[in-house]
Amino acid sequence: MNVKSITKEDINNCAHLIGTAYNNPPWNYKWEPGRATRYLNELFESSRFTGFCIYEGDIIAAAMFAHVKTWWINDLLMIDELFVSPQHQGKGYGQKLIDTAKKFCTEHNIGSITLITNAYMPAASFYKKNGFLQAEQYTLMFNEND
Repeated sequence: MNVKSITKEDINNCAHLIGTAYNNPPWNYKWEPGRATRYLNELFESSRFTGFCIYEGDIIAAAMFAHVKTWWINDLLMIDELFVSPQHQGKGYGQKLIDTAKKFCTEHNIGSITLITNAYMPAASFYKKNGFLQAEQYTLMFNEND
């Protein structure tokens, strides 16, 4: 399990992986390769981007895209995406990415890690197991344009 920082050269492989991870149950998303590449490039090019991927040989098995945000107390790390290939799920890859993010935060004096996930999918229990708390005082709101 080789963890490294994400580079521009990793984007296409990560775009393929996000489709592999999310286009099947339980998520059933419809990530198209071009759209996934554009999405991950936007995250990569954002101010204060940080990201990590795990290679198994020459294949990316898991990835985390995040960025550092200024917050009123101290900086925080916002995890935008974390995904693991279906064949590597349940083997500690997600845990390794979370541990790497925590180490990054310690090394850079970042006070907290935040993320948004679907409360009704398996990821929510994964994050709770890793010490994340559900913030009851916040709600995600959106408006779907008809």
